Amino acid sequence: MSTVRSAYSTVSSFWRGYVPATPEGRSFAVISLVNAIGTGLYLAASAVFFVRSVGLTASEVGAGLAISGVVGFLTTVPIGAAGDRFGARRTLITLQVWRACGFAALCLVHDVVGFTLVSCALAAAEAATQPMTQAVASATVRGADRTRTMAIIRTVRNAGFSLGALLAAPLLAADTVWTYRGIVLGTAGAFVVSALMLTRLRLDGADRVRRGTGPLTAVRQFRDWRYGLLTVLNGVLNLHVTILAVGIPLWALEATPMPAGLLPVLVLVNTVLAILLQVPVARGAEREGGAARALRLGGAAMALCCAGLAAAGDTGAGWSAAAVLMAACVLLTFGEMWQATGGWELSYGYAPEDRKGIYLAVFSLGNTGQRIVGPALVSSVVIAAGPVGWVALGAVFALAALLVGPVIRTLRVPGALLPAHAADGPVSAGPGDTTGAATGTSPGADVDAVEGNRP
Repeated sequence: MSTVRSAYSTVSSFWRGYVPATPEGRSFAVISLVNAIGTGLYLAASAVFFVRSVGLTASEVGAGLAISGVVGFLTTVPIGAAGDRFGARRTLITLQVWRACGFAALCLVHDVVGFTLVSCALAAAEAATQPMTQAVASATVRGADRTRTMAIIRTVRNAGFSLGALLAAPLLAADTVWTYRGIVLGTAGAFVVSALMLTRLRLDGADRVRRGTGPLTAVRQFRDWRYGLLTVLNGVLNLHVTILAVGIPLWALEATPMPAGLLPVLVLVNTVLAILLQVPVARGAEREGGAARALRLGGAAMALCCAGLAAAGDTGAGWSAAAVLMAACVLLTFGEMWQATGGWELSYGYAPEDRKGIYLAVFSLGNTGQRIVGPALVSSVVIAAGPVGWVALGAVFALAALLVGPVIRTLRVPGALLPAHAADGPVSAGPGDTTGAATGTSPGADVDAVEGNRP
């Protein structure tokens, strides 16, 4: 009997770790789930919708999305500065309504020009949603619980993406124009619900309207090159997104004897591991030096993943290749989780309290940039070079892991006069912590950082 009670207590304690500590955190987790279900619904059907409902060719879709990606990159920081001026929660509500209108408008376009224009408007809102989500999510908790809450939200979002994809399956099977449009309108509806739920979320400091310079002026005045170095480093480590979505599938099909039917299993393994282990992995970042250690581990894991992918190209049997690719996928998943954890803590911990929006927006550019450059880099350079290409990419990740300490040592603690002296940074800074930050600074990840490995 005592064994049963002990097992029950262990399981109960494990699942309690997946519940945010504050009522606001729990509410925001539900909001994130609704948002992710809508996104998953769209992602599962977007390619078919573009071709069969809008009537575009694959090249037209690619060109439109490439242009919209650049627009999203250019508009993220100004919108982040607007979040500092008008409040993170208000800005996020506006972005959710903006996204809902954009998806509804997609049902009205029938040519490449209209598609490109709507995609650009959506890209601007979606790119800015990630830093605003991190700012609002962090404001729902206090101190060290911030990282755990961000991990929970990332877990919830991964689950929501999967649920959305499952909901899209029967609609795709119907194979009619209106079911495709229904999927897109369902995504718009999810964002409307998210916006309405956000209006009921009350957060101290997240709605503060600050007087001062306008968003564009604030962007021009941003001069923190040290934080820019951290952004670039994190952007390199964010290449795990492209490796999972583009690199592994193309490499498996073109260079290994693994059966194509096993590709969905690799994605499933990545998703399940990310859902089950993101919260336990994030606990390490709450200790002193944990965020820097997480980034280093992430870079090392991705370097080993690249070595595994290079080795998979030399296997002679299909199942042997599948085993090696599975191991590489597991390493990539751990690299992804460590990178996300370290990125959350460091990006927030080194952002001044009154400029969180613009700083987090700048940090998100690393992920946005890799989404623009990553697919071409992986497909046209790495895969084209064969195993040598994967070895070279692995060396880049290993170098990034080695640079984590030197880059963090250059950073300024918010409110301090000098750069941080410890390579591991002010990971544990929180409300009331005046040992390296200005008095009153209270650090409070969407997702896509929160967004995670899902687009």
